[in-house]
Amino acid sequence: MTEPVLAPEPRFPFLLLDVAAEEADVFSAALFECGADGVEERDATTLIKGRTGDKVTLVGSFETMEEAEMARESFKSSMEEDPALAAMNPVLEVIVGDAWRDAWKVHFRPFAIGPGIVIRPPWETYEAKAGEIVLELEPGRAFGTGLHETTSLVAGLLCNSKERFAGQEILDVGTGSGILALIALAHGAGKARCTDNDPDVVDVVLENAGRNGLGDRVVVDTTDIKDVAGAYPVVVANIEARILIPMAADLTARVAKDGLLVLSGILVPQKADVIAAYAPFGMTVVDAPEKGEWISIAFTKA
Repeated sequence: MTEPVLAPEPRFPFLLLDVAAEEADVFSAALFECGADGVEERDATTLIKGRTGDKVTLVGSFETMEEAEMARESFKSSMEEDPALAAMNPVLEVIVGDAWRDAWKVHFRPFAIGPGIVIRPPWETYEAKAGEIVLELEPGRAFGTGLHETTSLVAGLLCNSKERFAGQEILDVGTGSGILALIALAHGAGKARCTDNDPDVVDVVLENAGRNGLGDRVVVDTTDIKDVAGAYPVVVANIEARILIPMAADLTARVAKDGLLVLSGILVPQKADVIAAYAPFGMTVVDAPEKGEWISIAFTKA
């Protein structure tokens, strides 16, 4: 009898970086810029596989070995340009098998993301308290569980500005899991127009909208912001400062007169640069809440 041919187990590459704790957010963003699908932060209590010392270790996961190797070379080049970065010690590791993909779910439990709104993953149960809205969210491979400071900052700004978009359509640029669009709908938006440059996001957002009975109020695709038509009372973009700054002209063009533009994914030291990029387009800062090392900036358009 012929023995069955077993498919090889999948292999997943990771790039590990040792960085100072206060620089973890900066280098996490750099890993995402290099193409990482996700970044895990490990400290002295969680480090495994021989990584030692007082530094935080960032573990960036990549889709392919080629992407991981290119990222490692990028960090090595940075180390050559700046000797102070030599301690990063970028190391490639490979995990065989895919059980690790669901390991993070142990830590994703129901949580309040803003006044009256609770995020619940599909594998957890939660009994809503009086007045609470529970949104079921499965991030899949998209960014946006709501646990990151950048997302919760925008959620708070949306809650405080819900009268601006009651019954109207909002625009969510770089939507990820669609979490901000769903929060806006929960706060009274009529519809949500969502865009992202990652094709995988489309199905994730539609599935999350469907889970919450909002499928008919969400439109999502990979349309470039330059090609999105119309102007919106509220536009949100939780991306990164390095991307948001060159997008200033295109993003502000999508904001209606007297509308609100909410930007996030910005480190506190980057605040002035972002404001300077948007001011020439008639944008005035109305709020800029901070959380940890991150800040969100809300503008109105004259």
